[in-house]
Amino acid sequence: MVAGCGLPRPGPNKKEIFAGSVLNEGDAFIVTVNNRVTQATSVIPAFGFGSDFRNAGVVGSDTISAGDILALTVFENVKDDPLLGNTGQRVSLLDQVQVDGQGFIFVPYAGRIKAAGQTPEGLRQAITRKLDTQTPDPQVTVQRVAGDGSSVSISGAVNGQGVYPIERPTRTLSAMLAKAGGIAIEPDVAIVRVTRGGKTGKVWLRDLYENPGLDIALRNGDRITVERDNRAFTALGATGTQNRVPFETQTLSAIEAIAQVGGLSAVTADPTGVFVFRNEPAEIANAVLGRNDLIGDQRMVYVLDLTQPTGMFEARDFVIRDGDTVYVTEAPYVQWQRTISAITGTTGAASSLGSVGSGG
Repeated sequence: MVAGCGLPRPGPNKKEIFAGSVLNEGDAFIVTVNNRVTQATSVIPAFGFGSDFRNAGVVGSDTISAGDILALTVFENVKDDPLLGNTGQRVSLLDQVQVDGQGFIFVPYAGRIKAAGQTPEGLRQAITRKLDTQTPDPQVTVQRVAGDGSSVSISGAVNGQGVYPIERPTRTLSAMLAKAGGIAIEPDVAIVRVTRGGKTGKVWLRDLYENPGLDIALRNGDRITVERDNRAFTALGATGTQNRVPFETQTLSAIEAIAQVGGLSAVTADPTGVFVFRNEPAEIANAVLGRNDLIGDQRMVYVLDLTQPTGMFEARDFVIRDGDTVYVTEAPYVQWQRTISAITGTTGAASSLGSVGSGG
């Protein structure tokens, strides 16, 4: 009678899970994890930048662009009647000259001069040639004051969102992130996305710092976004918590996932019954099962027995992926204890009712 009643429990037991195997005319392949299975299923997101990003050279910090602000200084070799300054003023300063949308600047007595695409030295020579016919031996200096003409936008999980000019110290991705105040989330779960035109590339922040080849040169108009990794797994059964759990690291093993939710319940968990439920792509499922005829996603149940000599090593090496369900069954004796409690509880309740009926 007790066996027929539905005693409370957090989910199926091992026998019920194995009953759903394809071998028992179910719809899931149940696979015991070993070294071969671990290698076949060790797939993690591969991020990176395409050749369009990686092959772009560093923008010349001295190259003038439309929108830049320049500071011009002209020294004239005359005393009484300078071309640009007042009488007796041999030095004339133009400290806020902005390059217009067509890439030109206007210099008094020199007219409109093409500035965009030139270096300050090239522009200096062009202005000198224009003024040389009007004032003897002019000495000109050109300085790029601000680089607003070449800028990037930074948003997301950074300490200083905004639009930043590409200048000499900030011509690469990592330098620009530092200029924005650094990352506002844990580095292990930070993803950096760069959009340029109609193309987007992204990398793990850790990989960006560890691999100089990923520290791409920036271009005008780049959009940089820092976001948190949104992968998660679900923990159920006899674990410390039952919840949807976000990844805390770039890679996550089964043993780390169990530890992340508080470990196995010391009172109820069965260490021989740790299961990982997953919809596996056909190519991986075929590799795991040693087949080549499976088509489409396959329901897979991976079994970990932590009591085996290599069980802890297998759990340490088995990679958890986005969307996995980690389920730990209860030890058999737990259900037996519930059964005994139900019997003794029923007997106790009957005895109490009998006492009340007899007036005791």
